[in-house]
Parts: sequence; structure tokens; C-alpha cells
Amino acid sequence: MSKASLGYGSWPTPVTSELVTRAATGFGSVAAYDAPGGSGIVWSESRPDEGGRTQLVRLTSDGVRCELLPAEANARTAVHEYGGGAWWLHPGDPESVWYVDWADQRVRLQRRDGEAVALTPEPEVPRGDRYADGDVAHSGRFVVAVREHHPSAGCPAREVRNEVVRLDAYAASTPEVLVSGHDFVAAPRLSTDDSRLAWISWEHPSMPWDDTVLRVRDLATGAEEVVAGGPGESVSEPQWHPDGSLTFLSDRTGWWNLYRWRPGAAVEALVEVDAEIGVPGWQLGGSRYAVLPDGRIVFAAVRDGFDRLAVRETTGEITELDLPFSVFRSVRPDASGTVVFIAGSPAEEFGVHRVVPSPEATAQTARAPRDLGLDRELFARPESFAFPSVDAGGAPRTGHALYYPPTGTHTAPEGELPPLLVTIHGGPTSMAQPVLNVGVQYWTSRGVGVVDVNYGGSTGYGRAYREQLHGAWGVVDVADCTAAARALAEAGRVDPDRMAIRGGSAGGFTTLAALARPDTPFSAGADHFGVADLEALVQETHKFESQYLHRLIGQYPQDRETFVQRSPITHVDQLRTPLVVLQGGEDVVVPPNQSELIVEAVRERGVPVAYLLFPDEQHGFRRTENIRRALDAELYFYSRVFGFDLPEDEGIAPIEIDNLDQS
Repeated sequence: MSKASLGYGSWPTPVTSELVTRAATGFGSVAAYDAPGGSGIVWSESRPDEGGRTQLVRLTSDGVRCELLPAEANARTAVHEYGGGAWWLHPGDPESVWYVDWADQRVRLQRRDGEAVALTPEPEVPRGDRYADGDVAHSGRFVVAVREHHPSAGCPAREVRNEVVRLDAYAASTPEVLVSGHDFVAAPRLSTDDSRLAWISWEHPSMPWDDTVLRVRDLATGAEEVVAGGPGESVSEPQWHPDGSLTFLSDRTGWWNLYRWRPGAAVEALVEVDAEIGVPGWQLGGSRYAVLPDGRIVFAAVRDGFDRLAVRETTGEITELDLPFSVFRSVRPDASGTVVFIAGSPAEEFGVHRVVPSPEATAQTARAPRDLGLDRELFARPESFAFPSVDAGGAPRTGHALYYPPTGTHTAPEGELPPLLVTIHGGPTSMAQPVLNVGVQYWTSRGVGVVDVNYGGSTGYGRAYREQLHGAWGVVDVADCTAAARALAEAGRVDPDRMAIRGGSAGGFTTLAALARPDTPFSAGADHFGVADLEALVQETHKFESQYLHRLIGQYPQDRETFVQRSPITHVDQLRTPLVVLQGGEDVVVPPNQSELIVEAVRERGVPVAYLLFPDEQHGFRRTENIRRALDAELYFYSRVFGFDLPEDEGIAPIEIDNLDQS
């Protein structure tokens, strides 16, 4: 049957905002444990339909699934504001799980069929002591973890202390400080005999993907040794092994690869390839590789924007596994030689899977992605897309992106070209990933093309590509986003008169910066909790990012003029493009006043603008009703600006757009 013809943007679609959020479980991390009947696994699920809380789920070796935390619990930490590493297991204790509760940030022990027991003291300041990234001693007697101490509510970033502490694993205790004096610490890991502690540290103005140091301390003598790291090297993910060796990731060659340290010996390269095993440390507790009991190592590596899972044999030979996934997270071993992980593909959302590594390996699913009830032919598949761009000095270079063409149940009238949405990932040190995102399909199934840009500064393309944004945020990223849009328009794939740009957080800044250029190719934009005033941000933001802009922009206040010139609010007189702004009222990363500054300035200039404030959201929307409202509001905005009709049966509520009739 031939497809009916209908204008781009107006195609009816089953991919509604209700479908985008319906049981839209997010998976944080997974871990394995040993039990007399066989190994089991535990994973974390964030649930928008339960207010965005995170539950822990156990799957036993005989296939029984159960929830571990009571209904009021929320396993989520506020360390670094981005969290991660909010729960942990002891591989030999299947009855227990340790977690940080979002409400008060205290560490709790949850035993099977028992009440949760708080192990850390109630802080003097609400949520003043935050914990994350814990490790249970092999003996089971104690836990080491990162603690972030806030001496007062809303205290300046310089007063926040980040430390490694030790606490009793099964009873309430006063945490003992083991490591202090660094601006940041991460990944405290105990050797298998509990005699040594490894940890990562870094100092302002570095971020964890810039310069970090891996140290090892003998807990009996206090003797310390620097294993790796320093200026120009990012080290992460230390893991101890029974033979006393320590594996870790380092980008010393320009790519995050895998290495091994043994006491008294030189560091040994285990995997050195032109691909990224590591990822930027926005969140704590990640794992991109697993060392199996037989010495083989299973690792994920991204090349050209797509992840692969590979095995390093004990001989050093590397073999890729033929698995149907393009993105991997939380790769971890169990005692039986199985690897568990979270993974997704262009045709499937993230799920929890496991595999026994072998040439004929077939993944088994422990927690399947939700059943969308849709024909996979409806899904737009990402195309790896390279395009010509320029660096901060105007020299030619290559940018990268993933392009999703319009894919739906209709065709468009002959000669019509589709609108384009340029999507910008956050960070900005992050990357667009080729995994099924129903939020992207929300647009493509309506006849709108989407290009997800991995601009200079993104990860996945090596350290040199990542460092292209040093001193050039608001320049290189803007150049790449505009170049990607123009390349698609010049190729005749999209309508040059109907191109929009959208992004959240750092992507919101790039959106505003691109729209504030007098030669912008965009005729609409959507800013999700983005930065409008860099000077205000550097003075207001939390500790983790309080000196992030030193590398991206310059030193403050010495380079104040650069901050002012790069700020979209400075160039609001050049902003003539219709804009919709969406903001969380509890956002401490990008406070609401950032969005309100730009909205008021644009409104006063008579530019069409809409502003939606969600009072109960933080940095990134987690509640079902808010995610739906934000998505539909953005669609309504584009329909009015680009002039296409919306399907009547979706019942999309209008939003107020100031100055629209004056444009």
C-alpha cells in the first residue's frame, strides 16, 4: 500500500509524548553478586511515573525478580550535582545492598525483608553530607566512599570539601576521613585483601577528563605511590585484582585505553587502540570494562560514534563480539565468567543484558526495554555524518554528527523539503549516542529531520578532538552546529528556510549563541535550561563546575571581557529568531534567572518567545507530566513558526507565544 502524501511536520504518528514517557524506565547501572544457587544481578531503574525516583531491582539465578527498596526510597546521590555511584553491593553478600537516599543523602543498608538502616550520621545541615561511589571491603567489615561536605546551605563552592571516608558496613558510625586535601576525589577502591586503597583525584581548574591522578596507599603504613596521571593525562576506573595488580583507563596516547600496574613494575599497556574505552566523568561509579576470573578482559570502545564490545584474550589478542548493540554502559563481570551490562541500539532502547564472551556469543536479556508496540520500520536510523567546518581561528577541520532522516507512515508533496532540528548534547564534554531515543522519533515520525551534532569538544573522537573546545566554547560548537545544518541544506536533504536548533544545559548555551549571530541559518530555537550569562554562571554555579569555564572560556575575572562577549545575553540585540525556553525551578546548575534574563530581553525586543517554568524540576526533567508538557509545547511552537498543522486527535495544548502576531 502506498503512503499518503501529507506535508512534513504534519504526519500523524503513534509516537506521541504519552508514548515517549509511558513506562520510560531509565537504567543507571548494573552489578553482579554471588549466591549459593548461582550468581544474580541488581540494576537501578529511574521511573518518571514515580516522580523520577530510582529503584533497585534484583534478578536471582533462578529468574525471580524483586524490588529491593521500599516505595519511599530513592537511590540517588547529589555529589557533584550529577550523582552516579549511589548504590553498591558486596559480591559475597546477596542479602544486602548499600545506597544513598536522595531525601537526606545518608548511606543506608537494606537487608532482604528488613528495614533500611542509616549508617551515616544525620548532618547538621540538611543534605550537608553527601555520599557516593562506595566500595565494600572484601572482608565485609567496612565501606569506603566519597563524601561531599557542605558546611552550610548554599555555601560558596570554595567551602565544599570532597573526601574519601571509611564507615562501618553494618552499623551506624562516624565516618573516618582517609583522604582529604584534594579539590575532588573519585573511585575509592580497596584491594582484594583490604590492605591498600586506590583513588582518583584532581584539582581546580581541571575536570576529570582533563588531568587526574591515580594513587595507591598502604592502609597499614600510610605509604602512598602515584600510579599514573598528571598534567595532560586523564585516568579513571581503577580496579583491583586478586594477584595484587590494578587496572585503569588512561588517555596518555590521546585515546582512553586500558593499562595495568603491578607494585614495583612499570605500567603495562593492555589495550591501545584508536578508540575510546573511557567516557567523561560527569557521573561517578561508571564501568566500561570487566576483568573475568580467567584473566580475559571485556571492554566497550567507541569509534566513529558507535560502540563495540570486545574481548582481550590473555594472549593480548583482541576480538570484537558480534552483538546487536551500539552503546554500552556499566560493563561488569560475575564470578561465573558472564559479563552483565546496559546496552541499546538504533532499533532498541537501553536494557539490561548479559553475555558469555565467545566467538559465538549471543546476548541474553535480563531486563528488556519497554515494548513500544511499534513496527521497527517506523524508526529513523542514525547515519554517521562528517561535514566540513572550521576551528576557532577559521582553519578547516571536520565535524561529526548523527543524522536521522524523516521516517514515518506518510510521504510529503513532491518538491517539499523537511524541516530540520539541530540537536545539541549537554556537557559540553559529552556525546550524541546512536541508541533508540523515542524523543528523536517523536520528530522524525512526523516528517522532521534531526541531526545530533558531536561538535568539536565532544568525546568519542580522542583527546585532541575533545580539546578543540578549549578557549572556544561558543565558537567551535556554534560553527559545527551551523555547518552541519548548512551541509544538509546544501545536499538538498532539508528545507533551509525551516531549520531550528535545540539543546539543554550546555546545549542550551550553544543554541542561544547560535541564534544570537547575525548570520544564523536558523529560523527557530528551543532552549532547555541553557546558559544565557556566562559571567553569572561562573559566579553562581556549584563546585564541580565552578572552574570548568577556565578551560572553555578563560580565567575569571582576568578574562571577564571574553565572558561578556561570549554570553548570549550580551548579543540579544542580534537575536531575532523565535525562541521557546523551558526551565526547572529547582535547577542549581543553571538557575532560573539565567533563562528569565534571556526571555525578558527577547520579549522586550518584540521577538516571538514562549517561556515554561516547571517549579518542581531540577537540572533535566524527570517527571512524566513535565516531560510530556515540554515536548508537546516545543512541537506546538514549531508548528506555529514553521506553519504546519498538528494532528487534531493528539490534543496538544497550545502555549502562549508572546509577540507572535507581531513577527
